[in-house]
Amino acid sequence: MILVFGSINADLVFPVETLPKPGETVLGADYLTVPGGKGANQAVAAGRFGAPTRMAGMVGDDDFGRAAVAELHAAKVDAALVATGGAPTGCAAICVDANGENQIAVAGGANRTVHAGLVPDDALGPDTTVLLQMEVPLEENWRLADRAKAAGARVILNNAPAAHIPDDIWPVLDYVICNELEIAAAAERFGITGRDPEDAADALRAKVPTALVVTLGSDGALALAHEAKWRVGALKIDPVDTTAAGDSFVGAFAAGLDEGQDLPDALHHASVAGALTCLAAGAMPSIADRAAIDARLGELSPPRPQ
Repeated sequence: MILVFGSINADLVFPVETLPKPGETVLGADYLTVPGGKGANQAVAAGRFGAPTRMAGMVGDDDFGRAAVAELHAAKVDAALVATGGAPTGCAAICVDANGENQIAVAGGANRTVHAGLVPDDALGPDTTVLLQMEVPLEENWRLADRAKAAGARVILNNAPAAHIPDDIWPVLDYVICNELEIAAAAERFGITGRDPEDAADALRAKVPTALVVTLGSDGALALAHEAKWRVGALKIDPVDTTAAGDSFVGAFAAGLDEGQDLPDALHHASVAGALTCLAAGAMPSIADRAAIDARLGELSPPRPQ
């Protein structure tokens, strides 16, 4: 069982020719309104992968919140632990340029009221994989992580957006997943600077007891765990919108581990899942299901040990 504790947003997506520079206004022809948020995106990715998945979070009593919960249900995600509060549903404004690159601003809204008490003790145990991100109050992440580890659960943190992970939390986490910028930020907390992402991950892994996974965009991903390092490439695609590619990777990776895949297999499926998400606009609508991932898996070589 995957239990995602995290953010739920409405995404306002603006396709534009180029991303605006500071002080610049750019015009686009249209916009999309779709459910999103790192937590909800990752729950949908895990659900579409086929993992039994529960979502814990907060929405407002508004149309954005109701649409987000409906999308979770459509992906077969159990939303019983999603509560409605007084703050409005979180909202993200996403500009996407002609090359599929994005620029995102997020208003936390109800996500700022998410608390670990939303998750009952009986939802945590050895058969649970708890998946966290950094778009809710961080102290609530750490409270839930401590409870989950004490209950024997696997705990995965997607350090996005990058924020400080306390020293006493690293041993509680089984995996920390970062992109190129986030691994640099995590490493810098330990005095590791001026390294490329792989070097930063190598140096950080020597200082923490936690397995690390680093996504590298079109260069694929790497994983460092249990004295081993694995590297996987990326599908060759023409990206339409990279929004939620990382979330799709994280959700599929967690779902793969949860169903019993070994690390290389989970990494392989996750890399394909992340790439496929770039082929359509918007966050949740673009997240691939298991059949689509399996259909393209053979196009990408399996991870290789380093």
